Amino acid sequence: MGMVGDTARMPDRLPSAASTGDLALPEAAETGRASHALARLGPAIDAFQAAHATVPYAAYQRPSDAATAGHLPEAGIGLDAMVDELAGLVAEGSRIGAPGFVGFITTGASTSGAIAETAMAFAGGQRYTIHAFNRLEHDSLRWLAQLCGLPEGVTGVYSSGGSTANLIGLGSARQSAFERLGFNVAEDGTPAGVRGRIYASELAHRTVHRAAAVLGLGRQAVRPIPVDGDGRIRLDELEAAMTADARDGIVPVATVAIAGTTDTGSVDDVAGVAAIAQRFSSWVHVDGAYGLIGNASPRLARLYAGLDLADSWIVDPHKWLATGVGVAATFVRDEGVLTRAFAEGDAAYLEGAFTPEDAPAVSQFDRMNGRWADQGLELSAPPRGVMVWAVLREIGRAGVIARVDRHVAYARHLADRAMADPRLELLLDPQLSVACFRYRAPAGVEPDALNARILERLRRETGQVPSSTVVAGRFAIRPCYINPRTTLADVDALVDAVIGFGDELTGGAAGGAG
Repeated sequence: MGMVGDTARMPDRLPSAASTGDLALPEAAETGRASHALARLGPAIDAFQAAHATVPYAAYQRPSDAATAGHLPEAGIGLDAMVDELAGLVAEGSRIGAPGFVGFITTGASTSGAIAETAMAFAGGQRYTIHAFNRLEHDSLRWLAQLCGLPEGVTGVYSSGGSTANLIGLGSARQSAFERLGFNVAEDGTPAGVRGRIYASELAHRTVHRAAAVLGLGRQAVRPIPVDGDGRIRLDELEAAMTADARDGIVPVATVAIAGTTDTGSVDDVAGVAAIAQRFSSWVHVDGAYGLIGNASPRLARLYAGLDLADSWIVDPHKWLATGVGVAATFVRDEGVLTRAFAEGDAAYLEGAFTPEDAPAVSQFDRMNGRWADQGLELSAPPRGVMVWAVLREIGRAGVIARVDRHVAYARHLADRAMADPRLELLLDPQLSVACFRYRAPAGVEPDALNARILERLRRETGQVPSSTVVAGRFAIRPCYINPRTTLADVDALVDAVIGFGDELTGGAAGGAG
């Protein structure tokens, strides 16, 4: 009946614990002395931040010690020696937080976000169960929704970035679209022979296409809609595309309105997108990874009209809020469809582990205290909300508005300079904090190649590092202002450097004025 004595079927047994001496083995890792380690590392961090103005950005990639290169060390060096080694590496770390880095839409953490992440690493653990950092996860989601002007009662979940956040929002859209047809795709998969479509402007971030791929719709299911001269989705083209697909029986899974495109910072007409999408019973998803924070500013609110008509929204606090990289949020109007799309299902090790929700909680571990495991892609996850809480607790709504308005003014200031100087060309009027401009090439000089060379020299020879994009087929130098460390002097330094390199490469200012 049992397995006892049945050596033919019984796996090899490990030696008894008492016979090996393993019970007495010491733990090699230090689990205390946190303040000591932080104090030892702190001066290196302060020095790194003080050196942010140093130019140019040298390429660092320190090789491993010759004794251990390519090999896992057999013996550790201990906490103090490791911290000292780490301190040396800090000086050669990433400079994305430097004042002149205005390239990718990401930046280094402000102090409050970094300190909160450190505290979370020690005292936060998982986002679940009943503890202070779990409370901050709930509170910060509510604060973030309020900051962005979302409707009351939306359900939010944090994830690592816009890629995952878009996947969660569009996964909810897919669930909703096929439920209307009588299919539960989360349980049974996409029905054979049924095609789904996601509509988004041609400036949509490629994470939308990747989400379509992961969701089984395929990248080709994302229909790119042309944009107008301001970089906004053309509503007439959207309506024509949805009308044609409706005739062909294609399911309108989601229609995306972008609140701040990555390339140009353009904000789609959300109200117009929603009005068309709703006529076709399509879910409305707002990709506000970069720009949704802009709705906090009363000066910009007109750009976001109709935001309350959407079904889901995403925003990345690690962008304009400078929490530190790895924090995004998805908000969904219908909590039920979100949960049905992502529910993990029964887990035996959790069966009966918790008291009923209406029973008094005595232990910290009596309840999970949040349904996020069934409302996203992660089960294990840190309470990322503490970083959002820390930033908003430190500077409040007023501080966020001041940052947004200042950065938008930077983009406007750059645009004004570009329009006033005959050597420069403004390629698109800024809507948020992205400015697209370039040096105006004289006759006989290829403008895209010229500006690509200027950008290369900016990266290698100055402290001003924008990125590039293409606007209406023209190569553009593209700074995006979200960094709390950037000053007006940095904005002017970038413009001056572009003019200086352009003059040098074209033989002088007079040559560039044609």
